[in-house]
Amino acid sequence: MHSSKNNVYLISLGCAKNLVDSENMLGLLKERGFPIVSRMEEAGIAVINTCGFIQPAVEECVDTIFECIDQKRRGNLERVFVTGCFVQRYGYRLQREIPEIDGWAGTGEIGKIADLLERGNPGTKPFFIGRPTFLADHMPSRVQTTPFYTAFLKIGEGCSHTCSFCYIPALRGGMRSRDMESIVAEAQDMIDRGVKEINLVSQDTSEYGKDLHRDLCLEDLLERLLILRGLQWIRILYSNPSGVSDRLLKLMANEDVLCPYLDIPIQHVNGGILHSMGRSSMSADPMDLIERIKSVKRAISIRTTLMVGFPGETEDIFEELLDFIEKAEIDHLGAFAFSPEKGTRAARLKDIPPKGIVDLRRDRLMRFQAAIAKKKNHTFIGRTMPVLIEGVSDETDLLLKGRTARMAPEVDGQVLINRGRGRVGEIMPVLIKEAYSYDLIGEII
Repeated sequence: MHSSKNNVYLISLGCAKNLVDSENMLGLLKERGFPIVSRMEEAGIAVINTCGFIQPAVEECVDTIFECIDQKRRGNLERVFVTGCFVQRYGYRLQREIPEIDGWAGTGEIGKIADLLERGNPGTKPFFIGRPTFLADHMPSRVQTTPFYTAFLKIGEGCSHTCSFCYIPALRGGMRSRDMESIVAEAQDMIDRGVKEINLVSQDTSEYGKDLHRDLCLEDLLERLLILRGLQWIRILYSNPSGVSDRLLKLMANEDVLCPYLDIPIQHVNGGILHSMGRSSMSADPMDLIERIKSVKRAISIRTTLMVGFPGETEDIFEELLDFIEKAEIDHLGAFAFSPEKGTRAARLKDIPPKGIVDLRRDRLMRFQAAIAKKKNHTFIGRTMPVLIEGVSDETDLLLKGRTARMAPEVDGQVLINRGRGRVGEIMPVLIKEAYSYDLIGEII
């Protein structure tokens, strides 16, 4: 039996895929007898599961690590451990540079988290790092940290694409798909616990099954999941543009449980830039793709991300991006600036636009998008839509908040509800009365 000094508080940084890793680690620790707590004040041990994708994420990791070290110096924590992408990226030099940490584990070793904590006692500082080959399954059960009604389900790990700007294959290894029956078992367990919305995640969900050396793909997995008893919403996140098949679109058109939502990071539309990014072979003509999606009889909400400031991006090339946004009228769009990450091919490219120009381009692009999103959202006024009720608004306790099936958790807008009694975790009909660039306002009917 562990004493209170072994209470574990876990901090998860980065994306939803990293959050699933964190929940898997909590499940492994709970199975080994470590008590899990939701406040650092109750903990003797802090575990920081890190992101190392781009420099701002690395800086957030370093800040968080030193905040925990400070708590340890003050006597508020006994031990601090660091896991994940940051460890995988910077390796053994971290032991030298941050000796206050009691143990480390890279992305390939998170399955050994309980061993790490048991060995990481005063005088020993274990460092688990190796090739990133770890792939979790449905046993033991994860400790869900998202609200009870929504969860992320990771269907694969790693990435086999070779985008010139991306360090993920080095951090996570090549694409490894989970066994379909393991995914189905985990999904059914989520449904039985009261999860209303399952969000499928992977570095590229559209690549699911292609590494398993048999005739298996994402659409097969979806058809298997769609027959599960009690499933209400299932959403696909992080798909490559080239993976949007006619079969997938047909499924979306005909299956109400499959959220009408596609998250397809296009990154850019200029042919030369896409070639430099190493994405020309995996990117269909972006406008053709948008038109294919919009031709489906059921309206599908599209989210994408675009990169500004990639080496060689001139003002004329940036104008191509704006023209595309104007024509495509995408529902949800995020933009980020190119970051020359050491160890990637793109970091060696010349002609990187100055930071000031890149910031102006990104701001201009997002202002452009805000006007388009507002116009699109106005088409929902007067419609009654199913909304997943999420509780009291962050802005004011006078409003409830929720999301339609066309809005993903964390990254998209929300529906603010100013009339009617909502039940958290239920999908309820909401009449939309007002619309803004990112949020809708309505009343429960």
